Amino acid sequence: MTYLHLFIAFFFPNILAYGGGPSAIPLIEHEVVEKYEWMSKTEFSELLALANSLPGPIATKMAGYIGFEVAGVLGSIVALFATIAPSLALMLLLLNLLHKHRNSPRVKRLSSFVLPAIAVLMLSLSFDFLQTSYKHNNWIPTVLLVIASYFALEKFKIHPAFVILAGLLIGGLFL
Repeated sequence: MTYLHLFIAFFFPNILAYGGGPSAIPLIEHEVVEKYEWMSKTEFSELLALANSLPGPIATKMAGYIGFEVAGVLGSIVALFATIAPSLALMLLLLNLLHKHRNSPRVKRLSSFVLPAIAVLMLSLSFDFLQTSYKHNNWIPTVLLVIASYFALEKFKIHPAFVILAGLLIGGLFL
């Protein structure tokens, strides 16, 4: 029954909250502090401060912690799933709708507007990674990793996950 309560405590606030974690926090607080009494207001406030100071979405960090405190690792998994389930379901529904109408001129026009924006965002992200690598590792290792990654991806057709893993290992061991 605890797992069901965990699921409900995080599923409904995330369905009702518009805008993600910050708007869901008062609803989660109501469930966790007042309804199920898993935490006091002080504990919840401290958790909120900690979750806010760490990178990533607030609601998922809080769900993972509260789920773990209430029911261990499985409780953490249940609370995390309940937090992302509304977005996941909506995303699958919308992707199914887009796939169904993929030949529509409107969908093609939408794609023609969205794809360049995604490319620019990815380019900006890559540039930021290069700058960070240059600052921490100098330019020779950075250039060598970029060239090695290019050949691994384009010439040898190695899966990107393995190239990323290799880059992490090389960076952790040698740089």
